[in-house]
Amino acid sequence: MKMTLHIDDALLARVMKATGTSSKTQAVDLALREMDRRAKLVSLCSSGLGLPPDALKDAIDPAYNLKVMRQLEIPAHYGRKTRSRR
Repeated sequence: MKMTLHIDDALLARVMKATGTSSKTQAVDLALREMDRRAKLVSLCSSGLGLPPDALKDAIDPAYNLKVMRQLEIPAHYGRKTRSRR
């Protein structure tokens, strides 16, 4: 979906540098996905999943690597859709 947004240039530049994204679209997409992930995590943690505190603490894999998980996500594709010629 194409839209016009007013985004702080310095903030966007910092996000692009911190995440290693090469385009503004990638940076915004990554930021939105991260915020969605965090909101889901907060919701799950707030509910406690019906587990006692010790079980919740043990539920997180110590080898969890956010950077690797982000690289494994299916990237979003943006741009024009090709039209069939009649």
